[in-house]
Amino acid sequence: MGLNDPAPFGLFNAAGASPFLLIGDHAGAAIPGALGDLGLAAADRRRHIAIDIGVHGLGHALAERLDAPFVHQHYSRLVIDCNRDPMRDDAIPVVSDDSRIIGNEGLDSCARASRVAAIHAPYHRAIADMIDARRAAGRDTILLSLHSFTPVMGGIARPWEVGVLHWRGRTDFARAMLAALRDKAAFTVGDNVPYAMDATDYTVPLHAFSRDLAYAEIEVRQDLIGTAEGQRIWAGHLRHAAEAALQRIS
Repeated sequence: MGLNDPAPFGLFNAAGASPFLLIGDHAGAAIPGALGDLGLAAADRRRHIAIDIGVHGLGHALAERLDAPFVHQHYSRLVIDCNRDPMRDDAIPVVSDDSRIIGNEGLDSCARASRVAAIHAPYHRAIADMIDARRAAGRDTILLSLHSFTPVMGGIARPWEVGVLHWRGRTDFARAMLAALRDKAAFTVGDNVPYAMDATDYTVPLHAFSRDLAYAEIEVRQDLIGTAEGQRIWAGHLRHAAEAALQRIS
């Protein structure tokens, strides 16, 4: 990366005192200067294929309300997807939602390894170091992974306001947060929808499963958090749900 490029990750409220650690794998849309625009039009670089819309602001607002650190990615998932095993082909996609990513075509192993070393590895090292430091200090960690989803995909409407994803390991907190969100009668809450956590996911399995941490992956619909006001509103909803879930498992 060049001197004018962002750092490989952002860290907000590092000294947060709560047990929650927030992460945002797809919170950024930056592209290293050396890669130009990846062959994408400006409109594509603002789409969901490049960034989880709203998660950057949501994560900061929720970190303030929970007094939690927020570790987030500055770079676009189209440069390298930090929620994918870097050895997978789709960690650096050549097509996403019918958009061709010209700048990712024909990469050799050295070009791929360079992106892993510059962006993917430092981001995950930062998360691991923070968890391990908290454990060494006798502090618990509950991992909250923040994502967002489109209101419509493939012409099919997605009616959920929010989804809670879980798979293996300690699912108690995710299930408690699901129940807490469902206590809000106005919400349609998805259980492993619109996406299901599985072997394609990387961040939560890597950091939570291996350390037996409580966790939840949260997906919020993008039209609800596309503005600063929406992000503040949903930070409030998620704060209440997370604190209620913590009480349920304590």
